[in-house]
Amino acid sequence: MARMNKIKTLCVYCGSGPGTNPRFIEAAIALGRALAENGIRLVYGGGSIGLMGAVATSVLDHGGSVTGIIPDFLTSREHALTRVQEMIVTPDMHERKRLMFERSDAFVALPGGIGTLEELVEQLTWQQLGRHSKPILIANIDGFWEPLLALLIHMRATQFIRPTLPIDILKAERVEDILPRLRAAVARATAGTEELAPEIVRRL
Repeated sequence: MARMNKIKTLCVYCGSGPGTNPRFIEAAIALGRALAENGIRLVYGGGSIGLMGAVATSVLDHGGSVTGIIPDFLTSREHALTRVQEMIVTPDMHERKRLMFERSDAFVALPGGIGTLEELVEQLTWQQLGRHSKPILIANIDGFWEPLLALLIHMRATQFIRPTLPIDILKAERVEDILPRLRAAVARATAGTEELAPEIVRRL
């Protein structure tokens, strides 16, 4: 499998609602600005509301580039963001997820609901099975993802996650740590080193 040496596109999974904590929207806006300032194209679910809308609008407001990928049946429900430079409308969710994967160099999960969780876990599954080596990072804003991390620890303890199939998750509590940790992960993969940085959740 070819190794990349730079993150040019970042897929962000996140909720189509704002959540109850103002820090969730603040984090989405801050991440969007960071992507624009670093010349990294956002790949996301195409909506204009909630955290999805916040991160994409922030990228655009700060001069960045956005690719939205949305299934036809959600264009009205999630109010597809018409400002983006590229909007791809797919016939179904499977095609949406495939294109989001193919067009992205790394993945970040901001807070979200069942859809966000499903997309995150699918990438973790593919990584665990050796189908890709793209970095995956959980943006653990105000501890949002702690219940999921606890569940993964439980799965490891009960031996449903086997030692031979490790899960390598990057975790960041602050938005400003997201891109440096993703870049460090890419550098390690490019160098072919097996040593993992402390921020990777190796206890899973």
